[in-house]
Amino acid sequence: MVHVIVIFHSGYGHTKRMAQSVLGGVSQVEGVNAHFIEIDKDGNIPENAFEILKAADGIIFGSPTYMGGPSWQFKKFADASSKPWGAQEWKDKIAAGFTNSASINGDKHSTLHYFITLAMQHSMIWVGTGMMTANSKAATRNDINYMGSFAGAMAQSPSDASVDEMPPGDLETAKQFGARVASITKMTRPK
Repeated sequence: MVHVIVIFHSGYGHTKRMAQSVLGGVSQVEGVNAHFIEIDKDGNIPENAFEILKAADGIIFGSPTYMGGPSWQFKKFADASSKPWGAQEWKDKIAAGFTNSASINGDKHSTLHYFITLAMQHSMIWVGTGMMTANSKAATRNDINYMGSFAGAMAQSPSDASVDEMPPGDLETAKQFGARVASITKMTRPK
């Protein structure tokens, strides 16, 4: 069985809903076991989280984009990953990432680049969305990859929107992205 872990922080619930969509896509792939680890409001993870990540075949990072980068809670986790980094415990694991912010742009790409750099530090293999963008005049806000990201999944939740008001296209993008990461993880693992 291939194991894919989604590890994320969510400040207001929108990124958690996105994580659930990513996890839903991962779970659709036969032969892949998926679950998530939530980074709490104080930047803490469960005691056994690094052991779970060590045993994983793929790790998908998630954080809201705050002030042009990931949340401090996610950064606390990333800094704590220096111990697994020293032993190269995540080397050659599949890595991917997703983010959400209130603005259409919001410098979300900076957060994805942070994840990419973290993955490269750990000698991981990065997987992007593999999706074309919805960039024609006929495109609507609920189309797949309306945010136009190739590096990782992006979502936009207006600052006054509830978690239930997240655009269905963004959630479907996250789901398809999760399925792609799971499929690639499965393909790259030794039989």
